[in-house]
Amino acid sequence: MANKKGPTKGSGGKHRNALRGKGPTPKAENRVYHKAYKAKQAADRRKAADPRLAARRRAAKYTSDGADLVIGRNSVLEALRVGVPSTQLYIASHIEHDDRTREIIKIATAQGLHLLEADRLEMDHIAHSGNHQGIILKVQPYEYASLRDLADRAETRAKAMEQVDSAAIRLSARPLFIALDGVTDPQNLGAVIRSAAAFGANGVILPERRSASVTAAAWKVSAGAAAHLPVARVVNLTKAIEALKERGYYVVGLDGGGDALVGETGFETDPLVVVLGSEGKGISRLVRESCDAIAGIPIDSQVESLNASVAAGISLYAVARARREAAQQQAQAAAK
Repeated sequence: MANKKGPTKGSGGKHRNALRGKGPTPKAENRVYHKAYKAKQAADRRKAADPRLAARRRAAKYTSDGADLVIGRNSVLEALRVGVPSTQLYIASHIEHDDRTREIIKIATAQGLHLLEADRLEMDHIAHSGNHQGIILKVQPYEYASLRDLADRAETRAKAMEQVDSAAIRLSARPLFIALDGVTDPQNLGAVIRSAAAFGANGVILPERRSASVTAAAWKVSAGAAAHLPVARVVNLTKAIEALKERGYYVVGLDGGGDALVGETGFETDPLVVVLGSEGKGISRLVRESCDAIAGIPIDSQVESLNASVAAGISLYAVARARREAAQQQAQAAAK
């Protein structure tokens, strides 16, 4: 008699883990028992022992691609003399010292900089060049001010000076800013900062894009003025100008085809922003439309345009002179 086969009992999922696979087979170089693994370990040891790579690893601990560096003996000496804020001085091993290197080390030691000795390969990697003459200076990143802080400080100072019994002091303390539109040369920026500090401006305004930054080159040309004259970076220069206008500022743009001469726009004694464009291109259309007046500097027709730093110096002098003349007129009127 044949037995009737009934239903069989399954696992019901009780042994699901046992059915799972162990994933893809590891690469041969990752299997410790395989000869390819041993070959890879030997290659890694040879690579780690390479002196060129070791130098790069040591150099990477002290610098980065974004570091602001001054290279060369003359450049480093000038930067240290004017007090460019720095953190480290790299000196090549077995360097042949001269009067410049001795003065560099003396100033760096007095300023409390870290002096680091490096071999030729390390120096080349840090400088991304071989033309460093065995001396590299790492400069601190410049700390920009915000536009609001710039305006607040200028207005606070002007308000305090309003209590002084001198028309000349009151007028000279009126807020004055220089805004740069498209000036990309750091040396031009440094010269503008120097002129702005010389004529009592409260700060410099830069756009973040298509503009020079306060680098070591700009700092050197400013002759130390960058240490005490604040610089603000803004995302959009046109919007920054509009924000200042809402606070009571007037804006004068410099352009060869201006309707007035610098110093004669009628806004010189008010809180003022003077906008300078790049040499040749001038100020952009949107920035020009935001200006209350466009002023020009009279120059010979054989010269197309002036350098931005030269134009800044002339325009700031014209504003300072207009304020002095206004103060004299007020004093004469009060004396009558």
